Amino acid sequence: MHVGTVAPSFRPVRAVLLVLAVLAALVGASLPAAGRAHAAVPDRWGFAFLDNPTPPPGYVPDTTRQWGNWPSPATNPVKVDQTGVGSYVVHFPLIAGPGGIAHATAVGRTGNWCQIKGWGSAGTGQDVAVACYKPGGAPANTLFTVLYTTSSGTPSPPGGGYGYVYSNSTGAVLTQYNSTGATNAVSWGGSGSGIWKAWLPGLGSAGYDGNIEVTAVDAAQGARCKVADWAPASSGQTVVVACFNAANAPYDTRWTLSYSLKRAVHGPAFPPNRFGYLWFNGGLPPGGNFNSTGPANTLAGSVPYTVTLPNVGVPSDTAQATAFGPGPDWCGLALPWNRSSGTVSLYTICFNGGGSPVPGRFFTAYTSAV
Repeated sequence: MHVGTVAPSFRPVRAVLLVLAVLAALVGASLPAAGRAHAAVPDRWGFAFLDNPTPPPGYVPDTTRQWGNWPSPATNPVKVDQTGVGSYVVHFPLIAGPGGIAHATAVGRTGNWCQIKGWGSAGTGQDVAVACYKPGGAPANTLFTVLYTTSSGTPSPPGGGYGYVYSNSTGAVLTQYNSTGATNAVSWGGSGSGIWKAWLPGLGSAGYDGNIEVTAVDAAQGARCKVADWAPASSGQTVVVACFNAANAPYDTRWTLSYSLKRAVHGPAFPPNRFGYLWFNGGLPPGGNFNSTGPANTLAGSVPYTVTLPNVGVPSDTAQATAFGPGPDWCGLALPWNRSSGTVSLYTICFNGGGSPVPGRFFTAYTSAV
């Protein structure tokens, strides 16, 4: 597993200014032209919610918030082992194989965040290692959601779009997928910048349409990654990713990114028939607000926000959240999501660099298994 290099110490304001400067340079930088590759719907996927931050060995988390595409997931549950303070291995059964990406989102009001340490096959299953930290960078036992998915082939049915990237700290693409068959690419802002530009050709439109999720991947120390900027075009989507260490300094680490347009956060569309997403950037751009059953999702409050998705609430299900903007703030879920008469409420909460709750901007996504 890669060990990232820690950037020099910065005061928070200097860190934000550096990120803004590098971000501006990267938005104007060019990326390689798109190539061709295999395209896809998910071949293998699974999700879970760890509802006990100190699980006993072989713990089976909330069965209404876990599922996957292996045979009989109801009788072959996800299991979780804790390997240290704030450190966990999530065992997805019967979906072993290479490639793919993973996302994690912390659940709680304390400012803890969760990231991916790595993933890989373990016998017939797929293990995803998750690490969680509290503000300041000490490991901390934390509730979280986790998602693993990998794709290849051609989308069926057509419509919408989906892509993902797993990048190392210098912008080398370790694995990627694009449902148009094109090849995604990444450029890097340079040593210590903590900034990358991801290019997903052929996906989306010239408007702000779709959902983006980003997660840090680091086995050595606490790291947080987010969407710093987004530039849509008819030729594809440009997403600027910013990462920070626990001291809020720009930090070069690995990361995963997924983009979905009228598709669930793990890639498929119809089924599942019940999923949705919402982007809040100070307003609610129409293309960033999607509900697979038709009605618009709504937003209320601020710390935490309540995102309401009508008609989609069916167990088993999961949710993810990602912060938006150039600073070192981050977002998660304040509480497990609530289902009531088919309506789902997601409680998205954001934190500043010191770990205090603040009104923030974010992407959030929900999907059921059906």
